[in-house]
Amino acid sequence: MYLQSISHAVPPHAFSQKEAWAILQHSGALNKLSERSAALLEKVLLGDSGIEQRYFATENPTQLFTLDAETLNQNFEHNAPRLARDALTKALAEAHLNAHELDALFICTCTGYICPGLTSHVAELLNLDPQTYLQDIVGLGCGAAIPTLRSAQGFLAANPNATVACIAVEVCSAAFYLDNDPGVLISACLFGDAASASIWSNNDTRTGYRIQKFDTYHAPKHREALRFTNSAGKLRNQLHRSVPEIAAPIVHNLFNQSEQSPDTPIISHTGGRDVLDALETVLPTPLTPSRNTLKAYGNVSSPSVLITLETILQDTDLARHYWLTAFGAGFAAHSCELVNG
Repeated sequence: MYLQSISHAVPPHAFSQKEAWAILQHSGALNKLSERSAALLEKVLLGDSGIEQRYFATENPTQLFTLDAETLNQNFEHNAPRLARDALTKALAEAHLNAHELDALFICTCTGYICPGLTSHVAELLNLDPQTYLQDIVGLGCGAAIPTLRSAQGFLAANPNATVACIAVEVCSAAFYLDNDPGVLISACLFGDAASASIWSNNDTRTGYRIQKFDTYHAPKHREALRFTNSAGKLRNQLHRSVPEIAAPIVHNLFNQSEQSPDTPIISHTGGRDVLDALETVLPTPLTPSRNTLKAYGNVSSPSVLITLETILQDTDLARHYWLTAFGAGFAAHSCELVNG
């Protein structure tokens, strides 16, 4: 299938890491933590995390760590459909399409729960045709964007004249949580909110880039290293310090199995600074574009790899093909190729 357009959206409120530390100090959340935990938050937020700013879907982030589970999920229910709509509206305009021309809509997310899913709400907001096929993909964490594209490819194989939209959207601020676990604390310092929308069809006349050679690898034995758990109804991100060491060899094996040239540009999920450091020890090319995305947005989970792709495709000096990889909860990693010609 061929890429027609790709665009992203973020909330209007951006906060530097220094501002995030000030927010925590004024929120009262630090009072519930040990001195050691507070010191760790200060070190990460005021140190070299590789992140300059993050976007949160709230005007008053001091409340994020004190809201109850119901209110946090209400934030997700309100903001996720609108972020997704904004990204898709941009992608439709770029592809010179109207919303009613879409035949299918796929949306992945993991930072909140809503039933019917986000596709129903985005379909209403954009007045999609009532017969548009809607598919929600949940539970795949940060790696979800690539499996979502794979599902879209299957739909286009069965419906060769269709036009399909894919959206990855995360309101990570609706899943912020603090306790004295170091992984939980570091997680709160990394994540931000964003959505990425892309439009695909079997028509090669727009960008000329087609997606192919999907691959995946599941390692359930590492599930407890990176996953959401439930704490009093709240999503709690469980993040073990071993994640960079888990991700690197799995992604390396996917790259080798794909039989890429050593100079193939790689577009990776941002993860965090330590994750990108670990990946660069086993991959042949630097992950500078992914580092730039981390710097500008933080780790926005599933949209991150597609936001990096969008940025690269705006360059005038484009490569003929790229290798994409995304990974996260499961532990699972995924990959594909984007090829021009």
